[in-house]
Amino acid sequence: MSENPVFDRIKEYVNKDDVVLFMKGTPIFPQCGFSSVVSQVLTHVGVPFETYNVLEDFDLREGIKEFSDWPTIPQLYVKGEFVGGCDIVREMFESGELQQLLKEQGLAE
Repeated sequence: MSENPVFDRIKEYVNKDDVVLFMKGTPIFPQCGFSSVVSQVLTHVGVPFETYNVLEDFDLREGIKEFSDWPTIPQLYVKGEFVGGCDIVREMFESGELQQLLKEQGLAE
């Protein structure tokens, strides 16, 4: 048994789906501009993604920061690997690096 049940849940979430976004709110009703940007980028590139609303779960909200050693939300994971937050995802999208990563992972054309 793990010492941290929240980490166990996070591992389960990031391994269950190919693209996972931990965000504030939902893609339909984002409750943070940064979460909205990342959600829109993923929608624009046309990759299916699963989201987890950290505002509904305090343990998840705090645990994800410790899990990734990244202090802010949103957080994007692709194939179980932490990609980054809003600025990183936006920069990767603008440079084409995000689309390339998704192609390499077999998630986009």
